[in-house]
Amino acid sequence: MTPGELSRTVLCAVRRAVDAGELSVAVPARAVVGAPGPGGRGDYATNIALQLARPAGQPPLRVAEILRPYLADTDGVADVVVTGPGFLNLCLRRSASAGLVEEILRLGEGYGHSDALGGDVVELRIPREVRAAVVADAVGRIVGSQGGRLKVVEVGAGEPVDLRPVPASEDPAPLGADAARWALLHPAVHDRPRITADLLVQRESNPLFRVRYAHARTRALTRNAADLGFRSQPGPLPGVEVPAALADHPRVLLAAASHRAPDRLARHLVTVADAVLAFLPAVLPRGAEKPSAAHRARLALAEAAGTVLAGGLSLLGIDAPEHL
Repeated sequence: MTPGELSRTVLCAVRRAVDAGELSVAVPARAVVGAPGPGGRGDYATNIALQLARPAGQPPLRVAEILRPYLADTDGVADVVVTGPGFLNLCLRRSASAGLVEEILRLGEGYGHSDALGGDVVELRIPREVRAAVVADAVGRIVGSQGGRLKVVEVGAGEPVDLRPVPASEDPAPLGADAARWALLHPAVHDRPRITADLLVQRESNPLFRVRYAHARTRALTRNAADLGFRSQPGPLPGVEVPAALADHPRVLLAAASHRAPDRLARHLVTVADAVLAFLPAVLPRGAEKPSAAHRARLALAEAAGTVLAGGLSLLGIDAPEHL
């Protein structure tokens, strides 16, 4: 469930409570859904109960308790917990059904994008330093994927800043554009980047290689399947453990945007890649085996995973080659 769909789910819960006579309010046009704040839990949180408390003439906690069962009764929602003054925290069911694969393929690299930030303009003051500029650029791309816009202001020494990543001890430029960006974005901003030639080697120990290799493999499978005369078709996936990280992608994007933390997306892509590489050998028919519905469904899953990897790399400003 994407943040946009979850926002509509929250509004539907409000409408059901109004229709049942438990709340007397006008249903708002929009419900803000974001990453849980301090003290929160689960995948997403909404302040809709605080928003409706005054017009409803009831305390926020009471409004939250009224809405909680309506949200908990929604497909895709595993649990709803009320925290703080009345925040509704939602835990989603981890789903990797044919419907999820179909949704990813339909939305393409826009899967996980939303209007959760509702056109907000976020000002980010950063020092005049290479890593700060690269991190800010990635944050701007990710914030944009959630409907917001980033305004970056570079300030001089001694001036207050909103984001101060630990600078790299060496110039990352010799690594080339993609490896240099990965070196600066993959570590958390409070960790010092390691600028080493390891990021250029094509081996499993290099996380950037694993991400790009997993993407290239999914694209190669599509070409190989075409040579065998079949295409992908989402469907049941018996015998294949579908990566939960695919369903988690929208939440990760929103969290990375909310916390100005592109490293969360980078680490998430490594998780997706590692899970993808584990099931790719089972995608194509083997030997004299004929393509079946199961093969078409596995190919659709592989293509969906490749789409998530390509979209994530794009938000980090890194190329996702189809041949590697």
